[in-house]
Amino acid sequence: MSASSEPKRYGFLIVDLQNDFLHPLGAYARGKTTSSQAGLLPERVLPVAQALKAQPIAAQNPLAQGLVCASLFTLWPDAQGEPMVSPHLLSKRSFLRKGDFAPGSWGQSVVDTLKDQVDVCVQKVAYSAFFNTQLDWVLRRAGVNTLVVCGIVTNGGVASSVRDAHVRDYDTIVLRDGCAAFTDAQHQAALADMASVAQVMDCEEFLHQFEREQLAH
Repeated sequence: MSASSEPKRYGFLIVDLQNDFLHPLGAYARGKTTSSQAGLLPERVLPVAQALKAQPIAAQNPLAQGLVCASLFTLWPDAQGEPMVSPHLLSKRSFLRKGDFAPGSWGQSVVDTLKDQVDVCVQKVAYSAFFNTQLDWVLRRAGVNTLVVCGIVTNGGVASSVRDAHVRDYDTIVLRDGCAAFTDAQHQAALADMASVAQVMDCEEFLHQFEREQLAH
């Protein structure tokens, strides 16, 4: 599916902006593994979600009502209720414990700032929001051909999702200031790498582009 020969149908993918990652009472804050930049993302990307979901400026505007999806990193419980954590993750995040990122829990949920904007959530167990989820099916069913991506971390879940979107032929836009990593060096290196398969722009730049496209239809 390519957006080059047809009207753009936008989807917005919010990668892992969840309470257990970002909230002061979440699992990562308890484990003292936080990113100050990540905490700024919900307010920064909120206008993008709102713009994509806004009513059309002109009747029959094909760009209106974009689909907003969120990936939820999930630690599924085993028969004893203990989280099934991949060994590579547990070696880095030994603080993870029963109840963290549990399906349906507060910690697994999208942060309050964004939760009312989300149309579809997919639960994931690895970096990419596409791996072993129904995200691709949902996007295609909704007619999405242009995917805007934000979230955490830039060099992890975001980068993996962007590359998976690229090989599935979505035109992909990465919001530079809508992503964060644990260090600025990691963030910048990941953005430079993703520029080979996606457009990279600031939230404000995207909003201006989206407004121009709306007015042109």
